[in-house]
Order: sequence, then structure tokens, then C-alpha cells
Amino acid sequence: MAAVAADLLTLVRKRVNVNAVHSDARKPFRFLLCGEPALVAAFRSLLLAAREDANVPLDAASTLETVDPLRRTTLMGPDIRCAIFFGRPGDGGEATADALRALGVPVFAIVVDPAVVAPSGPASAPLAGEIAEYVVPRLDRDALRGRVFPHVIDRCKGVEVAVGRRLPAMRETVAAKLTRDAASSALKMAAASAVVDHVPLLGIVLGAVASAGDMVAITGIQIVLMLQIGATYGKDPDVQRIWELLPVVGGGLGWRALSREISGFIPVAGVAIKGAIAYAGTIVVGEGVGFFYEHGRHMTAAQAGVLYEEKKRAALTFARDLVTRLRSKS
Repeated sequence: MAAVAADLLTLVRKRVNVNAVHSDARKPFRFLLCGEPALVAAFRSLLLAAREDANVPLDAASTLETVDPLRRTTLMGPDIRCAIFFGRPGDGGEATADALRALGVPVFAIVVDPAVVAPSGPASAPLAGEIAEYVVPRLDRDALRGRVFPHVIDRCKGVEVAVGRRLPAMRETVAAKLTRDAASSALKMAAASAVVDHVPLLGIVLGAVASAGDMVAITGIQIVLMLQIGATYGKDPDVQRIWELLPVVGGGLGWRALSREISGFIPVAGVAIKGAIAYAGTIVVGEGVGFFYEHGRHMTAAQAGVLYEEKKRAALTFARDLVTRLRSKS
């Protein structure tokens, strides 16, 4: 296994731009905070709070800028990603709303109402110049990770790693977003391939490679994902760091078994199945790495088994749906 891993790391090293990940982790961004001072202060504290062993850059606090939208002195710029207004039920008003829209960035209006049972909000994030209202019972991670954090990260395209690196409370959300994006790229890469005899074995540590071109490309996507998540958690990008993560993507997750099980399902649908495995495999890599950095340890065998079964079912469902759609068009 170690020999195969070494060969693969050597194979993809030229395709992995460590400097690009390093650059992404240091891109500038700002969030504008406004509204009730006590709530603004509580939100700042929440975003910057981290474990004692966590790496948080010294410029983290400067990314959160408190402003008065009614008296703004045009502190705008391309690095401003959104404005976040905090209030209680009934706070704000038309004048405040107009001033917030005039900022020309997505506006998240967070209403803190202890009387509500569960957080609520729109299905998608606001666009530039729009205001979306979110109601939460309190300002903590549990109340904000459902929609507020994911929607804020959705409006941080291109600087997600930088946001996670500086704001510890958002790291888990950033890792999930990076994982979804990488999985989509892996799916497209796999589905677009025209050289498919059987379903190739995907992942970082594998046996024989059925399609070397696809294998290298998808492995490259997964390694970049691993470096991005590491950078999100304050680790400087380094291909050598992959060695500490090998248990995440090794035989314990059963990718040989998954490939055998799915390759026996609808043999004529190689492209669909290959895409399903690429997507599910990348999700497992991302979730496994995120778990490692979030908890400081690898998943147990039981946890890895649960994740494997969950993603296997998702891969099979995806393959069935895609095959059905392809056949309906033929």
C-alpha cells in the first residue's frame, strides 16, 4: 500500500499546484457587521473563537469590520463579500434596509428571537444588493450552521479557504463546501472520459489502475482537496502532509469492495457508474480529512464503515438515476 501511495504521489505531484493553495489561503476578504452592538460583539467572538491548539492568523479580526450603514463613509472594495445585520424582532426599518441595499453586496439580516424553536431562513443566499432574513433563537454554531454559515460561504466564491483559515467557526462549513465542489469536478472528469472498459478503482491508495489518465486527474483533484481543507484548518499546504492522511483514504474505507460491488451493477453503464464512484469517493476523502482536522484524530473503523455504506448507497442511487435518464433519451 505504501509503495502504491508513493507512486501515485509522485505521479500527481506535477499536477498539484501547492503555491495556488497557499495563495488561496491568504486572499483578502471582509465582512461588514452592523446592528445591535451586543449582538455584533457576540458574533465576532463566535467567529474568532478557536481551540488552544488551533492555528488562527493574526489578521483574522481585521476581516470583520463594524460599520453603521446609515453613516457609512464608503468603505467598499472588491474584498467585501457581504454585510451582516443583527437585530431583535422589530429592529431595523426602511431607512436601514435601504442603506443596507445601497452597499451593493449580499445582506444577511439575522434576527435573534429566543422565542423561536428552530432557526429559519431562505432556501438560497441573497444576491448583491438583496436582503435575506434569517431568524435564530441565539447566536451559536448550532443555530447558524444550518443556513447562515453555508449561505455566507456560498457568497465567498474563490476565497473560501481564506475565510476558513481566519474564522475558525466557519471551518467545518468551508470544508463541506470545498468537498462538494471537488466531488462535482471529479464526477465531470470521470463522466467525460471516453476510455472506459470497466469501472476504474478510484481513490488515493489503489491497486491496478484501469485508466491512468482519469486516475491521475481525479487523484489530483482529491489531493488538492486534502491540501485545501488542511489550509482551511491553518496547516500550510505541503504534499508531504498527505502521508498523515493516508488512513483516511486507505483500504479501511473499502474502495476496492465498493468498486467491485458497483461495477457488477449494470455493466453497460460504465460512464454513469464511474461518475458515481468518483463523486462518492471524493466526498469520503473530503469528509474523512475534515473529520481528522476537526477532531484531531482519524475516524474509527466503525465510523469509516458507516460513511462507506452511506456513500455506497448514494453512488448506487446516482448511477441508477443517471442510467435511467440516459436510456430515456436513447
